[in-house]
Amino acid sequence: MRWLVGVPLAVIGIAFAVANRRWTTLSFDPFSQDAPSAALDMPLWLLMFLGMFLGMLMGGFVAWWGQGKWRKLARDSRSEIARLQDELTLLRHEAKAQGSDNRTIVSFGDDAA
Repeated sequence: MRWLVGVPLAVIGIAFAVANRRWTTLSFDPFSQDAPSAALDMPLWLLMFLGMFLGMLMGGFVAWWGQGKWRKLARDSRSEIARLQDELTLLRHEAKAQGSDNRTIVSFGDDAA
């Protein structure tokens, strides 16, 4: 299934890179267009791919950051479950030490008449 998506995307990406082989100047100097103080020369395809890569990294980070409350809730739930399991084990050992029968009658609602 990955091949159905990956191969066409790879062909499109290679075609884009071949069609945009020209070098371009990426300038970080808003005041001087002729001789910028901070500029990079790179192929246009590299600039586009770097932009997409940085966008994916930033999107992944934002998604990870946004799910932080759910990770904390899962962590807290795991510690609560461990605490309750320890308490249950302790209560079972105490009940066994007292020699009581582990069977209990539980009724729910008003039908316990």
